[in-house]
Order: sequence, then structure tokens, then C-alpha cells
Amino acid sequence: MNGFVVGGTRSGVGKTVATLAIARALEAQGHDVQPAKAGPDFIDPSHHEAVTGTPSRTLDLWLEGREGTRRNYHRGDGDVCVVEGVMGLYDGDCSSTAMVADVLDLPVILVADAKAGMESVAATVHGFREYAAHAGRDIDVAGLVAQRAHGGRHEQGIRDALPEDLTYFGRIPPQSALEIPDRHLGLHMGEEAALDEAALDDAAETIRVDRLLDAAATPPRPEARPAADPMDTRIAVARDAAFCFTYPATVERLRERAEVVAFSPLAGDDLPACDGVYLPGGYPELHGEALEASPTLGEIATRAEDGTAVLGECGGLMALTESLTTTDGDTYEMAGVLPASVRMHDRYQALDHVELRATQDTLTAAADDSRRGHEFHYSSADVDSDARFAFDVVRGDGIDDGRDGLSEYRTLGTYCHLHAESGAFDAFVERAAER
Repeated sequence: MNGFVVGGTRSGVGKTVATLAIARALEAQGHDVQPAKAGPDFIDPSHHEAVTGTPSRTLDLWLEGREGTRRNYHRGDGDVCVVEGVMGLYDGDCSSTAMVADVLDLPVILVADAKAGMESVAATVHGFREYAAHAGRDIDVAGLVAQRAHGGRHEQGIRDALPEDLTYFGRIPPQSALEIPDRHLGLHMGEEAALDEAALDDAAETIRVDRLLDAAATPPRPEARPAADPMDTRIAVARDAAFCFTYPATVERLRERAEVVAFSPLAGDDLPACDGVYLPGGYPELHGEALEASPTLGEIATRAEDGTAVLGECGGLMALTESLTTTDGDTYEMAGVLPASVRMHDRYQALDHVELRATQDTLTAAADDSRRGHEFHYSSADVDSDARFAFDVVRGDGIDDGRDGLSEYRTLGTYCHLHAESGAFDAFVERAAER
């Protein structure tokens, strides 16, 4: 599958909108687009899926390694892959957009803000291309998509100023209908704030699909991942607006190893008969009243006390604690499985790629195993003095005093989000089957 990376000169330059316009332009000409996202984000991929109808692949070197990143790319389904970058092209010490493009050997389509420039925009793209050699990155900055560029003289001035070996791939017109609202953790999710269809179609018409396809390349084939036998195990996965941060690769791996059944705590669903429960991250803080009233959290608590394996990540961790207090001062009772209370803040409390080392056997790792993941949250946890933790934090913040993996019964709650390539979910299925 051919593809390319949509990189940006900085965060907030409009990579997501450019990516969506490019995907729409490709689909308008009959191409089957596989979206992807460099970095550990859950929110931008929701917009990819809202526009293309296809789940977006996560490509992150820290979470997945070189071969895992290539495997996740090639697990995609389409004839062209559009990879949205993270932050500015070269930003990030663990898995920058440039690093991902290098490992996948894909060209970079650079998005630059053209609102108040013409020749300077061309100079910026030229500088980003030349910087690759200085940074030791074997990547090809192929050309430009001009963000917030008018047509006519403005567009022509940018095109005329580009060096001959940099391609002009089109522009994104300055329209308020192409702005996605944001909140803590980033943009609104795709199903909440879909872009105006007509505005997106207008933007797509400015994209030069022929030039994009000429620039696209195919990444090297990855090493095969060792096969793992299916187990006679059933895993219940929470899926709703409060628990919506799930990597496609994680659900795929769970389905390879176990039977997977979805349920919604927000809807008050009965917790299915299962050997393990997975509560992914999301926005429980936006649904405190509904979660407090939901009988599902009580059922999870009962199953946890009975020894069912329960894994909660970030938002899932929050739902497993005793209470959740919002920034407005409202406090809601949660499942009460883990000995902690959670409070929301106006500023983020942690944002980083992380590494954990298991101090004991736990649901996602054996003692002394390391797990790489990421954390991004606006909450903090006030834990009881006798709380038990399963991980020391090698890199990152964790829950409390350099520790993560709050544990009670066979329940594990972490601020760390893990990817299936880490082996964590294989371990979870196997531990769940032991009951």
C-alpha cells in the first residue's frame, strides 16, 4: 500500500484539516484511503474515521518499535495511506513525525500556514527539507500544502516561489467551517464535531491528487509477529463516549486471542459474562452524573471482588476509583474498586511517552518486565496510604510518587495507555484465563 506523511511546521498549523481534505480528494477520485496517525493520539484518528469510514492506524516508534510500526502500517486496508503527523515535523524525542517517515521510508507533504506570506512560505518549506540532512533524518520533504491560502495571486505567488524540486500539492482555503472546536485533551472527537461537508468538499477540490499519487511510496515489509494461540477466554470491552480511547490494533489483538464483547457503562448495560474487563481511556469526567447512576459500575465492582481480571487505563482508572471531582467542584461516586479519589484540573498533569517496570506479576506484565506507553491527563489521584502499585515509573509521572498500576483484587488501573505491540494485552488475556 502506497502512502505519504502529512507533516506540519508546528502544532496547530492545520494538519488534521489538511489530512481530511486530502483523504476526501483521494476518495472523490475513487481511491480507497487508509488513514493513519503518527504518535499516540486517539482524537485525530476519530476525525479520520468520521470522514473515511475506516479506523485510523496508530504509528508510534516508542509504543511499537520499528517493526511494530511497519506491521501496523501494513495491517491497513486500502490502496493509499494518508499518515497525519504529530506536532511539528521534527518535534519529539521518542517518535517524531520525521522519525516515523524515516522508518516507513515515506515522503512528507508539509503543511505550512500561508495566511500572511508567499515567498516566505516557500522559504520555510525549503528550510524544512534542508534541515533533514542536518538532523540525520533520511526523509524526503516532497512539497507543500498551503494552509489558509487564498486563490489567485496569493496561491500563484507561493507556487512561483517554490524551488523546482518542491511540489505544490494544493491549498486549504481560510474558512471558519474548516475549524474543529477543541477542549482539554485536544480537539472534540470526530463524531461530535464533524467538519462541514460542503466546506470539506471545497477544500478537497484544491488538492492535486495526481501529484500526491506520484509522490507516494511503499514502506518496507515488516518482520512477522510471533503467532499466539487463541484462548477459551471472553473479554468485555467498554465502548461509549466515556470510554472511547482504544487503538484498533488493541481490539484486533484481543480478538485474535479471545472472544470480545462490547458494552456501555453510560447506557447502563449489564456487564456481559466474561473472564476479563477492559475499561479504556476517554472522558468519564464529562459523564460523571450518568456514570454515578449507572448500575454497570456496581457490577464491575462486584466482579472485581469476585476475582475477575479488570484493567482500566486513564479514564478507566478514574472510573474504578472511589470518586471523581470535576473542575466545577461536583463530586460523583465511581466504582470504588481502587483506593483513590480523582480530581480534574484546568491544566494537564502529565503528557509524555512513558516506560514502566513491573515490581510484581500483574495483569499486563510479569515481574521485572518493562512496558512502554504514553500518558496525557488533566486529573490527579489522591491515593490511600496503604495503596499498592504494580509498576515503578522509569520515564513519565505515573499515579503517585513515581509509581503506576494501582492494584486491588485482580484489578489494575494505570494512567499509562499501552499498545498491543507491547505484549500487554496478550498478558492480560492470559491472566484473565487463569481464573
